[in-house]
Amino acid sequence: MSLEFLLGRSLDNALLSLNLKDKYGSALQSLGFRMEDLLPEEEDAALGNGGLGRLAACYMDSLACLEYPAWGYGLRYTYGIFKQSIVDGHQSEFPDFWLNYGNPWEVPRLDVVYEVRFYGHCTRYTDAVGNERWKWEGGDKVQAVAYDVPIPGYNNRTCLNIRLWSSKPTKQFDLGSFNAGNYEKSVEEQQRAENITSILYPNDNHNMGKELRLKQQYFLVCATLKDVIRRFKKTNRPWADFPDQVAVQLNDTHPTMAAVELQRRLVDLEGLDWDEAWDIVTRTFAFTNHTVLPEALETWPVPLMQELLPRHLAIIFDINLFFLQEVEKKFPNDRDRLRRMSIIEESSPQRIRMAHLAVIASHTVNGVAALHSALVKNMIFKDFAEMFGEQKFTNVTNGITPRRWLNQANPALASLVTQLVGNGWHHDLTLLKKLKAHAGDAKVQEQWRAIKKANKQRLADLIYKQQGLTVSTDAMFDVQVKRIHEYKRQLMNILGVIYRYYEIKRMPEAERVKHVVPKVVIFGGKAAPGYYMAKLIILLINNVAKVINNDADVNKYLQVVFVRDYNVSLAEIIIPAADISQHISTAGTEASGTSNMKFVLNSSIIVGTVDGANIEIGDEIGKENIFFFGALAHEVDDIRHRQRYRSVKMDPKLELVLTAISEGKFDTDPPAHPASITTMVPGATTVSAPPQTRQFGPLVQTLTSGGDFYILSHDFSSYLEALGKAEKEYRNQNEWTKKCINATAGMGFFSSDRAVADYAKRIWHAEPCPMGDEDPVAALAGEDE
Repeated sequence: MSLEFLLGRSLDNALLSLNLKDKYGSALQSLGFRMEDLLPEEEDAALGNGGLGRLAACYMDSLACLEYPAWGYGLRYTYGIFKQSIVDGHQSEFPDFWLNYGNPWEVPRLDVVYEVRFYGHCTRYTDAVGNERWKWEGGDKVQAVAYDVPIPGYNNRTCLNIRLWSSKPTKQFDLGSFNAGNYEKSVEEQQRAENITSILYPNDNHNMGKELRLKQQYFLVCATLKDVIRRFKKTNRPWADFPDQVAVQLNDTHPTMAAVELQRRLVDLEGLDWDEAWDIVTRTFAFTNHTVLPEALETWPVPLMQELLPRHLAIIFDINLFFLQEVEKKFPNDRDRLRRMSIIEESSPQRIRMAHLAVIASHTVNGVAALHSALVKNMIFKDFAEMFGEQKFTNVTNGITPRRWLNQANPALASLVTQLVGNGWHHDLTLLKKLKAHAGDAKVQEQWRAIKKANKQRLADLIYKQQGLTVSTDAMFDVQVKRIHEYKRQLMNILGVIYRYYEIKRMPEAERVKHVVPKVVIFGGKAAPGYYMAKLIILLINNVAKVINNDADVNKYLQVVFVRDYNVSLAEIIIPAADISQHISTAGTEASGTSNMKFVLNSSIIVGTVDGANIEIGDEIGKENIFFFGALAHEVDDIRHRQRYRSVKMDPKLELVLTAISEGKFDTDPPAHPASITTMVPGATTVSAPPQTRQFGPLVQTLTSGGDFYILSHDFSSYLEALGKAEKEYRNQNEWTKKCINATAGMGFFSSDRAVADYAKRIWHAEPCPMGDEDPVAALAGEDE
């Protein structure tokens, strides 16, 4: 169950899976069309935001490839997250009308419809055998209508399904209100119902947005469980067998209400006693945690839950009561532990901790990288590990599907890899290790570089088409594309670019020619509509780009690009073109990351912190093929403490940059004359202008008076050193290409096939169900004869 599935385009993937791309291309050519013109006509399915949704899509691909009996369940958003436009450097959001012309990849299942209730009241009654029961009545009802999206397995006969729910009213049109002249009321129910699946993640910085988001979560789990239970009941098995037939993976906390909903259905509708039902629940669900950030661990106000889902709130309080009784037995007289472990946070108003509920209701909890899983067990849910035992907590490092992220995104490199290691890598990515034998081969290196150059030209063409900017494909392409967030530290990247700009600016031309590696720095990503600081970072990036790209002294050596409306299809163009990619989150904040895997698979070298899956990538490809920098996770709290009390002097290089920003050099209307570069040397100036007097004052303030929570100041110098080392090594193209080949060769572990097989074996206890090689059409024909 996932609120996001970031599928990207389907046509190319389907053709590759069916081994039909060449035939299809020839057929198109005979009709006067070209494949490369047709493929971009498909709109990306706007069903996700970032890594969480793309991971779910990769896992569905692997489940189909490995032929596991699986379903994906999500929501069919009418508008998706939003289309991103850049207006005067600012992010502007517009609806993503991805369904304007329909979706040829979905199959409407108008026969699969379930009612979902909201609001209402609960009444207590005694059943026929004298047991006390509860009934949830009244309120509003909407319909969940199924739309199925096929997920083809690669080169096999399996096709799995993602079932997406669309919200519809139980009554389309109120004719009585219309005839009475109340035209708005006549369609009010329809609009209210359809709002539930109108947009991915409504802005929840107001009460209506919070309510709609909780509605989305319950709508997903209620319809899904009704569908799952309907299929289970066809088997005529006893309820005790349910966990043996059904395994549900909660993709982060968003679907956590599924556990409460299943308990409600078993107790209120199926007549099971509480303990029997709860045993079934806890043997059915498993929970994947995707974050260590406290603000991302969902909580819901109790009054909102009381109004929207009254029966579920009562069940949550009962779950919490029985759980805390068990905690009290194991840890008597430890009131602080009870407070920490309670599902109910005693704030004003009380709040429901969804992550606590997910942990309590699941038989297994996993993180998505070795470091992250250790933090989950030893820090975030430390009390729960002590309660349940460490065996409940495990790690499944994320993976990506090589079919899309090499075969589809980088066909030229995929073809060369096939020549060098054979065909089997599509199913067994560990075969990439055979590339190491070719890393020093001059001919292979030449082919490898030619492919990278062509990919850079493809991206350069896209940048020119989108922005009218010509970038040099002879330059190093330095890329950071991901959701814009303070912890991902796009801010540090652009501050480093500003420092590089001033460094180049004050060099004599002869020195620039001799020492500077020309570079194109490429950003991409969306900021949440209500996230002011993230949107300010986007503005700073665009304003810096405007200054640098129009500076004739520097733009031969440095260019900056913000690629607009970043999505899966753009990622398939950007990632194969990168020479280096930046994954620079503060250590201990990134759960895993998967874009790092995609970049290295496509022979990009990481500049990154010792965080998330960067650590395991470094272990697999060799530390010599990755540029690490910055504080380690266990050092971060101490650094924050020292910075908070100003016992650490700000890095003079960063001070130089912040001075330029504070003086308005990159404001939307900057001073007529650029900074006096001769005085812009480390330690020569201080942050002079009050931050609040300039456009980017709030960003400067986070690093000065704001405590620098993400420790940019501490990591900045080592970050510049890592970039400098990468640029120095890039000068020797033969050695650089060898490094790139060896990096790709070490990526076998990071296949989503490996991750899915790990889930299936250790968590779901599921077995593949191969379809075999027999032609099903021919088999049916034989039966008829």
